[in-house]
Order: sequence, then structure tokens, then C-alpha cells
Amino acid sequence: MPAATATSPWYKHLWPWIIIAILTCSVTLSLTMVTIAVKNPDNLVNDNYYEAGKGINRSLERELLAQTLQLHANVQLDDVTGEVDLRLNGNSRPQTLELSLISPTQPEKDRKVVLTRNDSEPGRYVGQLTDKIEGRRFVELLGVESDQTWRLFEEEQISHDQAILLGDEPLQGAEDLKK
Repeated sequence: MPAATATSPWYKHLWPWIIIAILTCSVTLSLTMVTIAVKNPDNLVNDNYYEAGKGINRSLERELLAQTLQLHANVQLDDVTGEVDLRLNGNSRPQTLELSLISPTQPEKDRKVVLTRNDSEPGRYVGQLTDKIEGRRFVELLGVESDQTWRLFEEEQISHDQAILLGDEPLQGAEDLKK
């Protein structure tokens, strides 16, 4: 009969410590991910899809009004002075226009400019930006004609001293709304 040997305690073996390390690392990383998710919520998700869908229809109606008024705009952004020079062609001449430059992914980079009509030149509107704008943006131009709001909206790539043309692309998704 072989002699009985004393076994060493569990904490002197390598494998229990490897298993404990894996479990500790998993718990630590899980808690870190939960903390990050709680502190940085996703602000691009819309919980109310029905309201967003109604908003899309309202947008299409405003864009159809702009199309009916035959509106086109040429926007120049001066990088040095920050001046926004807009030339509006069509059958609408409101006193002010609202130009929004919307970043698709970073709301802190959104810019809104109120443009006022220049009385000496018909169709010219001027405003002021506070900082330089570059990259991909959704460009939205809003105006009012006969108590109805019209809208020109396009996705544009904004770069140095390049004109932005609004109203030059066909209106997508409104084929069934035309009267």
C-alpha cells in the first residue's frame, strides 16, 4: 500500500488563481462598460417613431412648397470673416431666413444662422457664423411665404470657398404627395 502524501493547500496551486483572475477581470470590465453606457447615453436614438414619421411628412410638405415656389439658393461661407452670403432665386422674398448646418453625428457641431435680407440687392441675404465649418453637413434653409413655411434641405460636403447649391437636387420620397 502506498504511503499517504500530504497535499498542499489550494492557494499554493496556479490554476485556482488563473480562474480567479479571469473572473475578476470579467467583472471589472463589465462594470466599466456599464459605467460608460450610463454616463454617455446615445442621443441619436429617437424613442417616438410615430412623431418622427409625422415630422417627415411635414418636412415633405414644406419642401414641396419650396419646389412650387421654384426656390434655389446659392450659399457662400467665408472662412476668414465668417460671413454667410446667400442668393435666393424664386418666388419668395421673406425678410429673414434661417440657415441650419447640422452635423449628422455630433450635435455640438450644429450651427444655426439667421440671415437678413439686403434691401439694396434683391434676393441677397447676409448672416454671420462664429466659427469655421467643414465636412459633411445637412443644410436646411427655412423661410416663410404667406404664413406657410418652406424648406430647402440637402446633404452637402462643405469645404473651403466652395458654393453650396440648395434646391438643385430632385425631391426624394414625395412623388405621391404631388398634387
